[in-house]
Amino acid sequence: MDLPNSDISVDISQTRAPIRQLGDAVANRIAAGEVVERPAAAVKEMVENAIDAGATRIEVAYADGGKTLLRVTDDGFGIPEDQLFLAVSRHATSKIDGSDLLNIHTFGFRGEALPSLGAVGRLTIRSRSRDAEAAASIAVNGGVVEAVKPAALSHGTVVELRDLFHATPARLKFLRTDRSESSAIIDVIKRLAMAEPLIGFNLRDLTGGGEGRVVFQAPPQTGDLFDALHVRLAKVLGKDFAANALRIDAGNEGLAITGFTSLPTYSRGSSSAQYMFVNGRPVRDKVFVGAIRGAYSDFLHRYRYPALALFLECDPPLVDVNVHPAKSEVRFRDPGIARSLITSALRRALIEAGHRASTTLTDGALGAFRHEPKIGSAIYQMARRPEQPVYTSSQRGFTEAITLSARFEASAEQASEDQPLGTARAQVHENYVIAQTPDGIVIVDQHAAHERLIYERLKSQMATNNVAAQALLIPEIVELAADDHVRVLHAAADLVSFGLVIEDFGGSAVCVRETPALLGEVNAVALVNDIADELADLNQTQSVKDKLEAILSRVACFGSIRSGRMMRVEEMNALLREMEATPHSGQCNHGRPTYVELKLRDIEKLFGRR
Repeated sequence: MDLPNSDISVDISQTRAPIRQLGDAVANRIAAGEVVERPAAAVKEMVENAIDAGATRIEVAYADGGKTLLRVTDDGFGIPEDQLFLAVSRHATSKIDGSDLLNIHTFGFRGEALPSLGAVGRLTIRSRSRDAEAAASIAVNGGVVEAVKPAALSHGTVVELRDLFHATPARLKFLRTDRSESSAIIDVIKRLAMAEPLIGFNLRDLTGGGEGRVVFQAPPQTGDLFDALHVRLAKVLGKDFAANALRIDAGNEGLAITGFTSLPTYSRGSSSAQYMFVNGRPVRDKVFVGAIRGAYSDFLHRYRYPALALFLECDPPLVDVNVHPAKSEVRFRDPGIARSLITSALRRALIEAGHRASTTLTDGALGAFRHEPKIGSAIYQMARRPEQPVYTSSQRGFTEAITLSARFEASAEQASEDQPLGTARAQVHENYVIAQTPDGIVIVDQHAAHERLIYERLKSQMATNNVAAQALLIPEIVELAADDHVRVLHAAADLVSFGLVIEDFGGSAVCVRETPALLGEVNAVALVNDIADELADLNQTQSVKDKLEAILSRVACFGSIRSGRMMRVEEMNALLREMEATPHSGQCNHGRPTYVELKLRDIEKLFGRR
């Protein structure tokens, strides 16, 4: 078939370049573009080589965000002089013999990245193996390898890279500011430090000359690996994380997962505090992300994220670590087994945590109290009996309306040690229950706590049978928006299992005939509208189980004790006892805390008694 403008012809043979073999220098620069995209990537390769070399202490120094200088010093077993040239040659390694590329027990292949670094910068390696009488060095400048020379070094290896990308100046334009590149380097070192708690790390910024400044330091840990990891995570992620972390230790079918994950009440607004490792290698993997979201879906709002550090160990043939040139991604032979192990391990830890809540809540509460007191601002009502709780006006500030029982101190020794949440003493602002424990007080958000309890009861009923329903004497007619009407009717069959029976009433209205018996008397109009909102918010990629639990969470809200309701003391104590017996009662359905505990020693400090 003739094409338009067919009189225009092109001689393809005149435009095609001949096929030719690229030189090693060009090939190394191309490889560097895949492996070394920024200074932090170069640091990662250099430090991983040091770890593979058996180092117990590693020092990293950089200047100008790593653009002008990167130096890694280690006390590993070093490189023999006669192997230095091979170390900077492509496809030369001491880590595998080439017979099985899946059976990899190291971070990478010795020398894999070094030729790439030497192709785009000025690379120098000084090393002295443990049985050598002297050290030697080799230099690579823009891909040109110089001769091996004698050097001064007591032991280990020093890899120095100067003027990164000087041989490919176009790449420099894509680097970010010095501060941004420095931040990326720090992040890489912290990730590697978490993976290797028995190795000491020291990171120094040499910008401006001199000895520079230490920006991160983590001494080598000893003893039990879990204890060592806990101390290292406290150094990297902070003491608050360590204080609110749950231990993870599980295994199944050639896979084992260890580490620490945070309580739901210690959560973040992004996933930046989530660190995942496979066979010691920091990775970003969809299997982890999905498993973590699934494990916490019942405890956190969809826009809150737990902080965690998880370490998955598996037989090397079960995972491919060479999916990505920078090895930041992996591929599992059976991702379903890995996902199931991670989810079950996290859920087990959360269940065992019981009603425990974050200690940072206590610190925040104490911080709110630490201010100059106003004379006469506190209201004390001491003459009531314990069974007669005192209620205060909801219009006054919490610090200006402290209600205490007359027998607070007298009954301190009488509290049963098997009641961690103590005995109810008062209710303030018609929403907060004050309970006395053997060594302090507990402040409970009655609505948030009861909401969680109702949710857990509904889930329990769902697990054994459908939620019991109660028929309405007069069916309720609910008018909905057209879209909501469609969504609610589409979910009607599933809602039956919740004890909610809804039928089409014509137009955009539905008829509510039955509601969950556990909720008692309920506003059916508000309930159906809330469920419609939840259905509209649900992500279409969520599993059926996640969707049902999200709707169930909304339903639970309607059966909970509302804020503003005055409770009798027996009701308050019943609430406390049920919280102690119910898993996950330390946080509401959205991950917010249900109570805050203040130790007596901390309260005494506020008043100068300690």
